[in-house]
Amino acid sequence: MHLMNASLPSEEIDAIAQRLADANTRFQQRYPGGSIERQPVHSVYGGAHLFKAGGHLRLGSLALATMDEHAPNFAVFARALGLLGAEALHEQAADADAPAVQPSTQLAHAVYTRVREKLAREPVEDQRIDFEDGYGYRPDAEEDVHAAHAGEQMAEAMTTGALPPFVGVRVKSFAPESLRRAIRTLDIVITTLAARSGGALPPHFVVTLPKVTIPEQVGALAEMLDLLEARNGIAPGAIAIDLMLETPQAIVGQQGQIAVPALVHAGRNRVVSVAFGTYDYTAGCEITARQQTHDHPAADFARHALQASLAGTGIQISDGATTVLPIGPHRASGGLALTDQQQVENRAAIHAAWRAHYDNVYRSLRRGFYQGWDLHPAQLPARYAAVYAFFLEQLPDASQRLRTFVERAAQATLVGNAFDDAATGQGLLNFFLRGIACGALDEEQVQAAGITITELRERSFARIVANRAARG
Repeated sequence: MHLMNASLPSEEIDAIAQRLADANTRFQQRYPGGSIERQPVHSVYGGAHLFKAGGHLRLGSLALATMDEHAPNFAVFARALGLLGAEALHEQAADADAPAVQPSTQLAHAVYTRVREKLAREPVEDQRIDFEDGYGYRPDAEEDVHAAHAGEQMAEAMTTGALPPFVGVRVKSFAPESLRRAIRTLDIVITTLAARSGGALPPHFVVTLPKVTIPEQVGALAEMLDLLEARNGIAPGAIAIDLMLETPQAIVGQQGQIAVPALVHAGRNRVVSVAFGTYDYTAGCEITARQQTHDHPAADFARHALQASLAGTGIQISDGATTVLPIGPHRASGGLALTDQQQVENRAAIHAAWRAHYDNVYRSLRRGFYQGWDLHPAQLPARYAAVYAFFLEQLPDASQRLRTFVERAAQATLVGNAFDDAATGQGLLNFFLRGIACGALDEEQVQAAGITITELRERSFARIVANRAARG
């Protein structure tokens, strides 16, 4: 037998391996990877003075009424948004029946059908009771009343099952001028809610802290939540934190470092999500109002810094809002109906706003932001249409490529004119992970791609391939 020469002593190798194992463990604890747990596709912000138990269902009714009036069939809706295949649909009168569904228009029909079903069943996935921009500055006595009312209504909604799946409250910022007001509002909301619910909280409840600039603000919120939980019979750590990063200083710190991880760390494991505020951020970069667009390069830089700094941590990220709202310029008044021309102008304005929102949401999805803000019920149709279209458009190709790749195990493979290696395999897996998490895809569609839900929960293409190879 040929003797192999080696010079590294085993005890030295063991010591090095142990140090590396410890470092790898710390890394995996910090970066556990993504999750297939549900992430809401949006957060709907509404003034706290308007909040009431079950009110989110009315938002769905308003959204459907807008569709009834301005997109009475899938053809009109597809053309308004510019859906794939919409060019095959002819211009029609608003009240005309849609054409029969053809292969080229199946996507448009599927999106329209699913949007309407979603608005009727679960129109809002995440609702934020807003005491900041959507509420404004009011006399202290008035805000006190609204804070107590918000707590009461949440408790009532918990009893009757009249809350969306995710809910939270946004207080004012912890900047000096609004700190005391923000603390008092938070105290009243939580104390009132706990008194009426016996210390129970709605599922996925968060407190949103806007316009964060320094870690000390996040640390102060975490400390106050400790106190509120202890004094109101709430389970320790039950109240999560949602950070809104809307300033340049929240992205790049004083020493030129990416500031996001320090902000998250200051929350002491309470921070579960982080949202980016496009318009405050671009204003903070001294970009003029007309140029403060969703796709401004300055905003894209901040998005990618946020995204890269939180990759693999399991913390969810959310993109900002579209500020062009689907509201027609004309309203009937004095018992007078709108003229035909006014109705045409209203529809044009709403379609244009839908298209702007659809394009912004689709753009965010392409860049890996799977959640965003909605500000008005009439934005909901465009939000859900973008989410469903994004995943359904890619589903046939992604299914074929993933199925072929998994079947050939760890070998790189050519599908059509696309060369797939392990990194692409993980990207394909991410597509299904995200599609499931946001509700655009179902288990049957995952299984049609050649993997099981158990394998999907592995979250790792490499582990799926290794496990299959081990099974022969």
